[in-house]
Amino acid sequence: MRAVILSCTLKASPEPSNTEALAKVVSAELEKGGAEVEMIRLVDHDIRPGVTADEGKGDGWPAIDAKLKAADIVVFATPTWLGQMSSVCLRALERMDAWFGETDDSGRPVAFGKVAGVVVTGNEDGAHNIVATVCQGLIDMGFTIPGQSWTYWHLGPGPGPDYSETDQGHDYSDRVGRNAARNLIAIAKAITPETYPVPESGE
Repeated sequence: MRAVILSCTLKASPEPSNTEALAKVVSAELEKGGAEVEMIRLVDHDIRPGVTADEGKGDGWPAIDAKLKAADIVVFATPTWLGQMSSVCLRALERMDAWFGETDDSGRPVAFGKVAGVVVTGNEDGAHNIVATVCQGLIDMGFTIPGQSWTYWHLGPGPGPDYSETDQGHDYSDRVGRNAARNLIAIAKAITPETYPVPESGE
C-alpha cells in the first residue's frame, strides 16, 4: 500500500515546518499500518499554475502527479493563512483538476479506489473550513474520504506559538492524527476502483 503526503507549507527545505511535524505523526502511523509513505514538500518543486497535467517545459507537477496516481492514500497537509489553506495547497488542487478528464480502461475516474485525508496547522482558526474545502474538491474528483480522516492543531484566535514551539494541544491533535491514519488504511484496504460502478458518460 502506497501513501503520498503533500506538504503544502510555504517554507522551502531545509527550513523546519510545523505542518510537516504534525503530518509526520500521521505518516508514522501509516507506516505502522503497513503503508509505504512519501512526503513531498511541494514548494521545493517548480509547479506551474494551470489546470492541465503538464504545463510545459520545466513543470515539476507531472512527476508528482504520477506518484499521486500510483498511491492508494493521499494526504494534504497545509498550514492556515488568513483562515484559509495555503496557496500551495490550492495550486495542487487546481492542477488535479486535470483528473476530471482521466479514466481507467473501464471508464472509471482515476481517483476511484483512492482515499484521502487532511492535516491542518496554524495558530488561528479556520481548520474545519479548510478540511471541508479540500475534501469537497477531492470528493468531486472521485476520492473516498473516510470518516474522521483528518487532524488539526491551532491555539485559537490571534497570534501565538506554532505547533513545534509548544506542547499545548499535542495530545489531542496527535491522537486524532493516529486515528485518521488507521481509518485511511482501513478503508484503502476495503475498496478498489471496481467497488464503484462505471459512471454514465453523458455522451
